[in-house]
Amino acid sequence: MAARKNTKKPNIKPNIAADELKKYYREMLLIRRFEEKAGQLYGMGLIGGFCHLYIGQEAVVVGLEAAAEEGDKRITSYRDHGHMLASGMDPNGVMAELTGREGGYSKGKGGSMHMFSREKHFYGGHGIVGAQVPIGAGLAFADRYKENGRVTFTYFGDGASNQGQVFETFNMASLWQLPVVFVIENNQYAMGTSQSRSTSTPELYTRGKPFGIPGEQVDGMDVLAVKEAGEKAVAHCRSGKGPYVLEIMTYRYRGHSMSDPAKYRTREEVQKIREERDPIEHVRTLLLEGKHASEEDLKAIDKEIKQVVNDAAEFSKDSPEPALEELWTDIYAEAAPQNA
Repeated sequence: MAARKNTKKPNIKPNIAADELKKYYREMLLIRRFEEKAGQLYGMGLIGGFCHLYIGQEAVVVGLEAAAEEGDKRITSYRDHGHMLASGMDPNGVMAELTGREGGYSKGKGGSMHMFSREKHFYGGHGIVGAQVPIGAGLAFADRYKENGRVTFTYFGDGASNQGQVFETFNMASLWQLPVVFVIENNQYAMGTSQSRSTSTPELYTRGKPFGIPGEQVDGMDVLAVKEAGEKAVAHCRSGKGPYVLEIMTYRYRGHSMSDPAKYRTREEVQKIREERDPIEHVRTLLLEGKHASEEDLKAIDKEIKQVVNDAAEFSKDSPEPALEELWTDIYAEAAPQNA
């Protein structure tokens, strides 16, 4: 089935500094090359379990991170490697976790779907569909309680948008005016069923309307469009007006996971998106046509990124597996001190 076209693509010109545009290019390219390497390691048997790649969706998280400030939080589903890298987490630690090694962010015990970084305000990586949505509202509740001006980005997909807990969370978030941006990463196929066959609402950003939550649809293959929409949503939340819904229209090039042959769509459809709407190629064109970078400059960036990713792969291979004793650690939280 052909992918639904996004008719709301804004005509945005790159009214930003050249260095900023290069930064987005670099960050998206890091995610792309990292995921390609992860796919290779999975094929070699070095990554076990499930592995959900983010290839094609890079502009979503890079654009929203560009709208975030220090201290803002983010939480997402199991398609999470790109979110980690965009938030500033070390590629070495992410790759080591994918391969189940001690040097990983969760000491090799969480794998692809479960890793965290309190330092970078990244709260997972969650394997149960939609379960991160109420947790994201909880993070936002803490910020509202502390009145610290922070915002939480809560990511979930078009498939998860049909979960009952999402609507329960919308209701509570609206009642309590929580500073949370609900980000629907609509890659149009959920696990493997097109949106037209699984969802009665063609425009998911309207899902918050019954709860008084405003929203909009965004071209997720354009990092500048995502950044602009993210800034609008964040300003709404920081001003105390409560939550906001962003439906970001994107497209994953690989299957739902590495074990998915993706027979529910044609190769021609995927190739057409790659050729006409690839988010990285879009920024590459802006850089070259605007004379902000030369072909040699971009080749140098690609070479640098490939080295970072290769180093991460080597780090993960050299890092030891967790000791058996680690089976008994990180199970129970220490009791938090109570004020008298």
